[in-house]
Amino acid sequence: MSVPAFPDASATLSLDGPAGLLEVAVDRAGDAALPVVAIVCHPLPTEGGTMHNKVVTMTARAFRELGIDTVRFNFRGTGASQGSFDQGDGETDDLRAVAAWVRLQRPGMALWLAGFSFGAYVSLRAAPSLHPGLMLSIAPPVGRSWDFSALTPPTGPWVVIQGDADEIVDANAVRAWIDTLAIKPVLVPMPDAGHFFHRKLLDLRGAIKHAVRPYLPAAA
Repeated sequence: MSVPAFPDASATLSLDGPAGLLEVAVDRAGDAALPVVAIVCHPLPTEGGTMHNKVVTMTARAFRELGIDTVRFNFRGTGASQGSFDQGDGETDDLRAVAAWVRLQRPGMALWLAGFSFGAYVSLRAAPSLHPGLMLSIAPPVGRSWDFSALTPPTGPWVVIQGDADEIVDANAVRAWIDTLAIKPVLVPMPDAGHFFHRKLLDLRGAIKHAVRPYLPAAA
């Protein structure tokens, strides 16, 4: 298929991916957009995670309220994306394909990466090759099925947001992992917040905006 252009208004489109078509949602920040595009990765597909997850859409909303265009997409085998679940390996390739499209269509703009849970793991895996201008990791699934000890920390600005009452990801395990890193992120704890930030989504939006605002570029 032909390569679609970056849409002038918010839209859903399909991209060629490593395992078939990928379903992509682009949400525009409006006329005052900054020279940044943020890609937001969703949680574990085998447990119901999609690009429509509330944490993912709230993260994208927080970015847009700061003037940043956002891109969400479904990993292979999720929603209308073709292929099948690949434990993070193929999903990292999916993210690289979406990032390549963004950079082709938006040359000269900074690329930011964000991910929630499994999406945080995938985006961290891709970071060394994509060199994002900023990394946002929400509830990275340390201590679950994926090897965080093998990950290379981002060299640019990096924010980790972690709920203190997370029932799926052990907040203490996240802190212990961060303690092992030579390059440490800014850790933003969320008191009384569970994994999916139920009744805390507006607090999450505020925490994201406060944490990333110092790294915003000037308007084009």
